[in-house]
Amino acid sequence: MKKLIHPLHFPRPRGYTNGVLSAPGRTLHVAGQVAFDKDARIVSQDFATQFLASLDCVIDVVRAAGGGTEHIVKLLAFVTDLDKYRAAQKKIGEGWRARMGSYYPAMSLVKVSGLLEPGALVEIEGVAILPLEEA
Repeated sequence: MKKLIHPLHFPRPRGYTNGVLSAPGRTLHVAGQVAFDKDARIVSQDFATQFLASLDCVIDVVRAAGGGTEHIVKLLAFVTDLDKYRAAQKKIGEGWRARMGSYYPAMSLVKVSGLLEPGALVEIEGVAILPLEEA
């Protein structure tokens, strides 16, 4: 069960949900994911490409645990450049809809001065609530 929470007196959120109430289920915490390929190399220096590749990595972890995009309840994106993020929003939005449809979990985006991996412009971590396993 998952219920999206939007207090009536809040402005309408764009591209995120204010809260997600989930139960019952198994909680999966996904570590920060950067835009790595299978050889641990950054896939591109294009901001939107990195953002979407990082999101793909989060989705891959959720799928490996037996879930789907609909089970993601929280994402936190770290970006090194807000201007590049803003300039890439249209391409990110198109890629988002191709992966997540019109579903937006609770989300935050934070500008940071740098990330651990050289060349990384984006890192995304998440939380998913997976269905209980059948006995």
